[in-house]
Amino acid sequence: MLDWYKARKEEVRIAFDELCPGNAQMISSTIQKQLAKSCGDAVRRAIKQEMGDNLFSVLVDESRDISVKEQMALVVRYMNKGEVIERFLGIKHVKETTSEALKKALVEVLGKNGLLIANLRGQGYDGASNMRGEFNSVQKLVRDENPYAFYMHCFAHRLQLVVVAVSRCCSSIEDFFEYVTLIVNAAGSSCKRKDILLDQQRINLLAKLESGEIFSGRGKNQETSLARPGDTRWGSHYKTLARIESMWDAVIEVLTIVHEDERNPSRAGGLVQIMESFSFVFIMKLMLQILRITNQLSQLLQRKDQNIVQAMSLVTDVKSSLANLRNHGWEPLFEDVKIFCNANDIPVPNMDEVVPRFGRSRKGGRNNVTQEHFFRVDTFFAAIDSITTKLDHRFNDMASELLCGFACLDPRDSFSKFDLDKVAKLIDIYDADFSNDDRKRIKIELELFINHMRRHDDFRVCHDLATLAKKMFKLEKNIMFPMVYRLIELGLLLPVATASVERAFSAMKIIKTDLRSKMSNGWLDDLMVCYIEREIFKGIDLAEIKKEFQHKGRRMPLPRSI
Repeated sequence: MLDWYKARKEEVRIAFDELCPGNAQMISSTIQKQLAKSCGDAVRRAIKQEMGDNLFSVLVDESRDISVKEQMALVVRYMNKGEVIERFLGIKHVKETTSEALKKALVEVLGKNGLLIANLRGQGYDGASNMRGEFNSVQKLVRDENPYAFYMHCFAHRLQLVVVAVSRCCSSIEDFFEYVTLIVNAAGSSCKRKDILLDQQRINLLAKLESGEIFSGRGKNQETSLARPGDTRWGSHYKTLARIESMWDAVIEVLTIVHEDERNPSRAGGLVQIMESFSFVFIMKLMLQILRITNQLSQLLQRKDQNIVQAMSLVTDVKSSLANLRNHGWEPLFEDVKIFCNANDIPVPNMDEVVPRFGRSRKGGRNNVTQEHFFRVDTFFAAIDSITTKLDHRFNDMASELLCGFACLDPRDSFSKFDLDKVAKLIDIYDADFSNDDRKRIKIELELFINHMRRHDDFRVCHDLATLAKKMFKLEKNIMFPMVYRLIELGLLLPVATASVERAFSAMKIIKTDLRSKMSNGWLDDLMVCYIEREIFKGIDLAEIKKEFQHKGRRMPLPRSI
């Protein structure tokens, strides 16, 4: 690569071939690692300088790399000039995943970067027992040392647990997802079947374009394949069903071809009959409606600038949408299913016909119900009631004193949720961040704050805590109302989702591959910091990096062109 670059850049060729001695080619693995460390340290210093002595929160997760090493990734969340910022701080190999070992690793990474655990105000982890347990987990050990480091279970993980639960809420829906897995496996388990599926989908799309049923455009009608639903992959259940619906004809055709061409009996023929049944179509359409609502929430929760008040509001909106679907969604759903069935020659049963309950015997007739009762009550209402109950269970901490206090600072509808007493109680919760004099003056400042906000039109455009903080900093209202602004900062520091850490593991798979599976832990850490925070890396002065590299025992300075 150096030879190729020297052929393109004359100044680089001169630097290497004429100005450097023969052994100063910068291709030694030791030199590369030292250069990577110098770059990584420069990025970390830039992050620390941006953070200053501000309060912060941490997002932590673990995952195995390609060499089967358990790696712990750490992201810091802090405020800078009224904006919420999340930065990747590093990755550390942990030999054990016990709560004590993970807490020790967390403290070591923070100490290495000059961050005090006393300034920690939030912890964001997934739902593993060693991370979120009540008595002997990482969050409990950290809170024993710093009681103000409040723990928040990742909202996106909670939502995925709700989706997994609703996919198993009743026998008919659980069987449906079992069939979906079989369909995906049968239609795309080999290269030949996948090619047939894509070809059939292309033919169907061309036919629909010619008939005017669909229209062409940038980003429309892209080539896709079936995706297998996974309990640990956010949004995978919705993606799978959406693709089965959009590729319906192609999937049916592939299953038919598999059934006809297989020498040995296969399930493909039976899967065609299952797909072309009213029950399968009904459950597919029902779950698509439910999962569209939850998938939209999942996408919003994964934004870096998402805050806890906005997340709580979004969860409430989802509950309202589900309640509206339960009260008014049966007729539109049933009509949509009938249209789909008629378009695909699928018979629609008589809703007044009496059938046995799902999984019950016909004998005696004691368990018989009408078709409408089965689909409306035992399936439609059961699925929506299940997901509503699970949402209440998984997000039960939204009624806590801490989150209710921050919710009162929501600026929407001219601070309609503002409650002076609830906000003032936050001072007692974060007593280390406020003095005794602050406690005496907080209610007076809050009264002045709410009157000022409601009177000035500049703040009517604020729709959440994040925009309120930006506007206050821009108009220097943080100086006028310092205690209120400090409370807003504390609310914004509370972590919502660990999506930033999940993205770090995606980057790890790019850097540490099968061909580079033996790289040292330090080298991996330095490369990941430079790659993930490349925007900061691009802005660092190269002279600073070269100067630090020079201090590490180099006998001569680096060439000017490096």
